[in-house]
Order: sequence, then C-alpha cells, then structure tokens
Amino acid sequence: MPGRASNTGILTENIHFSHPGELVYTSPPLSGEAVRCPVVTRPVAAFFISRVQKRRANAMFRGSMVAIATPMRDGVAAESPLDMESLERLIEYHIKEKTEAIVAVGTTGESATLDEKEHCDVIRAVVKMVDGRIPVIAGTGANSTTEAISLTRCAKDAGADACLLVTPYYNKPTQEGMYQHHKLVAETVAIPQILYNVPGRTACDMAPETVGRLASVPNIIGIKEATADLARVDRIRELCGKDFMLVSGDDATTREFILRGGDGVISVTANVAPRSMHDMVELALKGDKEGSKAIDDRLASLHKNLFVEANPIPVKWALNKMGLIDKGIRLPMTWLSEQYEGTVLEAMKQAGVI
Repeated sequence: MPGRASNTGILTENIHFSHPGELVYTSPPLSGEAVRCPVVTRPVAAFFISRVQKRRANAMFRGSMVAIATPMRDGVAAESPLDMESLERLIEYHIKEKTEAIVAVGTTGESATLDEKEHCDVIRAVVKMVDGRIPVIAGTGANSTTEAISLTRCAKDAGADACLLVTPYYNKPTQEGMYQHHKLVAETVAIPQILYNVPGRTACDMAPETVGRLASVPNIIGIKEATADLARVDRIRELCGKDFMLVSGDDATTREFILRGGDGVISVTANVAPRSMHDMVELALKGDKEGSKAIDDRLASLHKNLFVEANPIPVKWALNKMGLIDKGIRLPMTWLSEQYEGTVLEAMKQAGVI
C-alpha cells in the first residue's frame, strides 16, 4: 500500500498488509515499533490508520505553540518587504524559550496580505530555519477551496509537519459547506490537518457536530478552537474522542481550556512571553491549578492588551520594543496608535518581559 513521506511519520507510507487480513503499522519515530491489527477491508484499515495518526499527533502537537508574527521592514506600506533575518531571530528565540511548535503564516503572520508566492516562501523558510528541532505547522486556510488546496500542497512540499486551516471566511458557508470544504482539502493533500474555528474573524462558526463529522477523516487530527466557549471542550471531546487534538486559540481562557481536557494552545501571547506561556501550559497539562494560575495572572494583561487594536498590530509593536523585529507591517494594518503604547508597555512589564 504505497504512501507519502512525512516529517511526522504518521501517514500511510508506514502501513502495509503483511498478508491478507492483517495490517501492520510501523512507526519510525518510535524505533520501528510495529503495531498489528487484524483487518478485513481497506475501510477498516483506514479507520485504524486514523486512530494511530491522531494518537501520535496528539503527542506531537501539544503544549504552547506560537502563532508567529511575520517580520517586515520599512514601516507601514502596502508592500512592506519580508524580513527573513528577523524571522530567523524570532525562531531561535522561541526554540531557546521552549516554545513547542511554530505556526507560520496564520492570522498573526499576516497571511491575508501575503500573496501566494510569499506565503509559500515563508513556510519554506520557517521549515529550513527550524531544521526539525520542533514541529512546524503551516497556516494554509482560505475561503476558496482551490486556494486552500494549493497552499496546503505547498506546505506539504516544503516539509511542514501539519497544516492549520481556518474555516472559510467572509462567504459564510453552511455547516455542510464547511464539512465538504475541509474534507476535500484533507482528501486531496496527504498531510496532517488541524481545523481552526474563530468566528470573530470569519463570520462563520463550525459547530461541534461538524467537527465530529470531520474527525472521521484520517488526516484531520484536531482543532484550534478560538470561541472562548469552554463548554465546547467537553462537547468536542465527547464527539471526537480522546485522540483528537484539541487546542485553544484564545489566550485568556487557555488555562481553563487545558484543565478541562485540552492539549495546549496556539498562542498570540507566546510571541511576547514564550517562556511564561510554556511554563503556564506545562503546569496546566499536569493539572496544577494553583501553579498555572500564578503564572497566568501575570500574563492576564498581555492576553487582553495584545488585542487593544487588531492582531498583529500590538504584537508587532511589542516585538519591536523588545528589539526582535524592525518596524514593519502591511496595509490595511497600521502601526500601534500612540494612545495604546503605554497600555501595551505596562502589560509587558507585568509579564516580566521588559
């Protein structure tokens, strides 16, 4: 049963039929450990493969993962040039500060103002700079299914470990439309895929029941849930099972999200305070309510005030203040308004990053 190479080692190149009726899954990252399962049909095999993929992904994509900003130069402009030197500096900073994964060209990475070539260039650069030290998740969502497939294919070819696909924004698809969109992308491009639900940005909300349907697709491995509705943790877990990755997309509620059974966060705050986010999430994953709360309390002002203007405006201002990136952002985003500079600066002080 031929398959495809993958950095994660969780797709079908590791699966074969040793003899009629028995499937063998060999996992190179686990020193060639083989798992045998009696099967009769390939659909049953696909179900088994799906479970193994999701279980391994749940372990691989866990903890504090940063939705990294895309550095640019030359201030505020429609075509501010990308700054790859600063991008590499950010990546080294995150690896040093124990960020568990890099999420490239998401909302915080200004995906909306990068053309497709730039989008792919950034993914390739991040994969090369990270060099296998931590996982790389590429943002490849779009409100055009064909564009989402194209970007996802680019990420796969670049060597990304997984893709993050936001629900189709602006055109407001039905639940069936969202299901068909994500199912087709996953079936077309053989790379682990993470759903991303952020109705405040997209004007459409993927219902837990739709997530449950999509969880049966073998390479849809989890969801970034950014509604701040903590009851959804329980509902999605009930519908999708314990092996489906469930991460927060809302920093302010991440601690409670994890304590209710979540696996981590794809974080904006981690851009500015990566070590504290790592430590807080690690304690929450261990069930340490008081220890994680002590750190989260120090981060609370950052969670809030990194959104005094649209993301990534405050994040980029803060990173510039920390000396990590130049002043650069693309229209229609602008530099942080002077009236909010003191607010963000005070939040940074409370978090102990300056």
